[in-house]
Amino acid sequence: MKQRNSLIEGSIFKSLLALSLPIIFANLLQTAYQLTDTFWVGRLGTVAVAAVSISFPIIFLIISLGGGLAMAGTILVAQYKGKKNQRAVDHLTSQTMLLVVIVSIVLSALGYVLSPFLISLMGADTNVFVPAVQYMKISFIGMVFMFVFMVFQSLMRGVGNVNVPLYVVLGTVLLNLVLDPLFIFGYGVIPAYGVAGAALATIGTQGIAAIIGIIILSRGNYQIKLHWSDLKPDYVLIKKMFKLGLPASIEQSTRALGMTIMTFLVATFGTVTLAAYGIGGRMLSFVIIPALGLSMATSTLVGQNMGAGKIKRAENIAKLSTLAGFIFLSIVGVLFFFFAAQLATLFIPGELEVIQSSTLFIQIMALSFGFIGIQMALNGAFRGSGNTLISMVLSIISLWVLQFPLAYILSFHTSLAEVGLWIAFPVANVLAAGIALAWFAKGTWKQKKITEEIKLEDAATAETLIEEGP
Repeated sequence: MKQRNSLIEGSIFKSLLALSLPIIFANLLQTAYQLTDTFWVGRLGTVAVAAVSISFPIIFLIISLGGGLAMAGTILVAQYKGKKNQRAVDHLTSQTMLLVVIVSIVLSALGYVLSPFLISLMGADTNVFVPAVQYMKISFIGMVFMFVFMVFQSLMRGVGNVNVPLYVVLGTVLLNLVLDPLFIFGYGVIPAYGVAGAALATIGTQGIAAIIGIIILSRGNYQIKLHWSDLKPDYVLIKKMFKLGLPASIEQSTRALGMTIMTFLVATFGTVTLAAYGIGGRMLSFVIIPALGLSMATSTLVGQNMGAGKIKRAENIAKLSTLAGFIFLSIVGVLFFFFAAQLATLFIPGELEVIQSSTLFIQIMALSFGFIGIQMALNGAFRGSGNTLISMVLSIISLWVLQFPLAYILSFHTSLAEVGLWIAFPVANVLAAGIALAWFAKGTWKQKKITEEIKLEDAATAETLIEEGP
C-alpha cells in the first residue's frame, strides 16, 4: 500500500504549519550556535565581540557559495517526490551529497588560506585582527561538516521530513552549550582558547551532526536513501544542478556579501559601532528565522505540488505563506521595538555605549520586520517552483540597488553618520517587498517545469536495471 502524501492534498494551512514549526525550531537551535558564541564571547569584552562580528559575514559568504547546490537538490527532490519517482529522489540525494562535499573542501581550503587577507580587507582594528583570524581559520577547518549537515537537512526537507533533523540539531546544540564556555575559558587540563574556543566547540558538534546525518541517509528509513553506488559523478545531472543551483548560490552569496560590505562600512565608524552592528545583526538573524522556516516550508510545499501538477494549489500555498509571514513578523517587530535595550544588554552587559547604539539599531529595524516576512515567503515559492533566477534578481535588487547605496549615502553624505546605516534597513525592506509582490502577481513563475527539463527518470530507470538485472 502506497503511503499517502499529505503535502499535495488536504489543508494547506495544516501542511504549512506541520512543516514550518519544526523547521523554525531547528533553525532557532541552529542559530543557538552563533548566539551562544556571542553570549560567551561577550564576557571577554568589546574586542572579542568585534572579532566574531567581523568574521561571521565572511564565513557566511563562503557557506552560501555552496548552499545553492544544496538548494538545487532540495527543489529537485521535492518535485520528484511530488511525481512519486522514488528512484530519482535517491539518485539526486547521492549526487547532491557528492557535489556539495567536493565544493565544501575546495571552499574550506581557500577560506583558510585567505583568512588573514580577508580580515585585513574588512578594515579591522589591530587589536581585533588576531582573534578574528583565529576564529575564522578554525571555522574553515570544520566547514565540510557544516556543509554535510546542511545537505542532510535540505534533502530531508525536500521529502517533507523535518522532524528527524530537528532531533539531531537539538542534541548537538545542547552539547555546544557545554563545550562553548569550556573551550573559551578553559577548565582543568583544557586550556582557555578565548575567541578561538567558540569556533572549536561549534565545529566539534557540527561534525557529530554530519556523521549522524550520513548514517540516517544511508539507512534509508525515511523515504530517502543515500546509495553509495550512486556516488559516481552523473555529469549530465550535475550540469543541470549547477544550472538550477547557481542562481540560488548567487542569491545567498549576494546576501552574505551584502552583510560583508555592510560590515566594512560599519567598521569605518570604529569598534563600538562594529560591536553594536554585530549585536543588532545577531538579533536580526534571530528574527529572520521564523521567516526562513516559512520560506523553506513554502519551497517544499510548492515544489511537491508543482511536481504533482497542482499549480493552483501551489499558488494558494504562496499566498497563505506570504500573509502569515507578514502578520507574524510584524508582531515580533513590535515586541523587539519595546524590549530593544534589554536584548542588547543581554549580549554585552556593562558596555553602555555599545548598548545604546545597538538598541537604536534594533528599534529602527524592528517595525519593518513584516516586510521581510513577505520577501522570504515569496522567495520560497519562487525557489520551490524552480525559478531560482527570480529569487536571485530580487536579492540583488534588495541589497545592491536599495540597501547598500542607501546605507552609504545616508552615513557618509548626511549628518546622520552611523544612524544612516541603520535607517537603510527598513527602507530597503519595504521597497523590496513591494517589488516581490508585483513579480508574484505577474504569474510567470508558474510556467517553470524543471522535471521536464531534466530527464532523470530514464537515466535512473536504466541504472536500476543495470544494478538489479532483468
